[in-house]
Parts: sequence; C-alpha cells; structure tokens
Amino acid sequence: MKSIDPDFRRQLDGYSLATAEIFYRMPDANNLLQTYIWQDYDMAPRFPNLMKFLDFWTRELDGPIHSVRLAHARLIRPTEIRYAGHELTIH
Repeated sequence: MKSIDPDFRRQLDGYSLATAEIFYRMPDANNLLQTYIWQDYDMAPRFPNLMKFLDFWTRELDGPIHSVRLAHARLIRPTEIRYAGHELTIH
C-alpha cells in the first residue's frame, strides 16, 4: 500500500499554502529594501509557522523587517474530496 503524501495529508487537515513576501532593510544600508519569499503550508488565520519564522528572523538575523505581504489559498476544500468506496487499478 502506498503512503499518502505528507503535503496532501496536511491539506486534508486544514492547512493552506501560504506565501509571504518579506521586505527587510539591509543591515549596512538602512535606506535599501530587499525582499525574501517564504512559502509553506500553514493554518489560517493565525499562521503559526509564518509567525515562528518571523520570530526567528527578528531574533537571529540582522536585517530588520520593514513589512510582510501574505497570500494564501486553500488548495483542497472539503467539498472536493469524496470517498469512492473502491479502488480501480490500471496497468
């Protein structure tokens, strides 16, 4: 029996794909902004994985965060999954 893909399992558990565009100031040139893209499965609306990453950034990295833009989408919704009751194998 094949195992279920962990990302697919997370989507069934309510996670959605979250993408954050993080704008941060360069440590040696405070007037310049850089961007960093972070993407992972996370739970809306609190986004604990993103918050954990931003806490790490604030604590460990020199470039102070200016702003964050966030987008997320539920890739699988409960109405899209139905139990078929049987399996068909094709060679």
